[in-house]
Amino acid sequence: MSSDLAFIFAAVAVFIAIAGVGFALIPSGNKRQTERVTQAVGAPLHRGRRHTAALDMAAQKKKQIQDSIKDIEERQKLARKRKVSLKARIEQAGMTFTPQQFWIGSGVIGAIVFVTILVLGQHILIAAGLSVSAGLGLPRWILGMITAKRQKKFTENFADALEIIVRGIKSGLPLHECLKIIAADTPEPIKSEFQELIEGIAVGVPVDEGLRRMTERMPLPELNFFSIVLTIQQKTGGNLAEALGNLAIVLRSRKMMREKIGALSSEAKASAGIIGALPPLLLVIISLVSPGYTDVLFTQPKGQFLLIGGVVWMGIGILVMRGMINFKM
Repeated sequence: MSSDLAFIFAAVAVFIAIAGVGFALIPSGNKRQTERVTQAVGAPLHRGRRHTAALDMAAQKKKQIQDSIKDIEERQKLARKRKVSLKARIEQAGMTFTPQQFWIGSGVIGAIVFVTILVLGQHILIAAGLSVSAGLGLPRWILGMITAKRQKKFTENFADALEIIVRGIKSGLPLHECLKIIAADTPEPIKSEFQELIEGIAVGVPVDEGLRRMTERMPLPELNFFSIVLTIQQKTGGNLAEALGNLAIVLRSRKMMREKIGALSSEAKASAGIIGALPPLLLVIISLVSPGYTDVLFTQPKGQFLLIGGVVWMGIGILVMRGMINFKM
């Protein structure tokens, strides 16, 4: 009996020892399991915070871009509403004379035309009308032609200037140095425009303000796109080389489309030129073949009235044909 009790006590002791060892190991396993669970749950939470922060930064950057574009659009609306002054037109043509000198030259042209018409024996009213038209219209027409020619040269070479900036930025040069290269090595009128931009920046004018002034001197969509890209990049950051490279591709595509439109409309332009030149050419031929046959148009009041009416209607027809064959992008 005593041996059986001893065996039972020994078995109980062994059981208690095994249970104690197991109980001692259980907290350690729970702790490791708790750590594993914490890490498994905490890692997604950490990743979620980083993802939320990235989304917040993207939303903030998008809002900055939208605000910049809105500000630029408001400035453009105000600029379109504001009437372009004569001084601004002279600057757009790249001329250096003052508006006072322009008006003096217009008056001299009008006086020369008035005296010439009177010497030819025409009525004073006709001389006065033609002199006013010549004094007010001819100088402005010449100024507009010079401006259009200058803007065309700027557009043709502007994509190459953007490529200079792209290559300079990719090679590690700052934007200011790239602008200096354009101001030194590109053809006119890009050279002079960027020289004024560099000089303005050197005396403390902000880049966006300098670009706005350059856009006023050269009101072209291509330059406006460039100004928007630089303004947004200055405020929000980003890959400027990639943005300007894409802009250069767009400008080259616009240039190719413009040239294609010019080629397709060349026939219509030639027809319009021939039709517009026929009446005065026919008048000259008749005057040479039969001298005195057309004198009634210049000496009689009715003939003068018909001549003026014909000139007016011809002018209206030329303007209508010009509007039909001109395509703006």
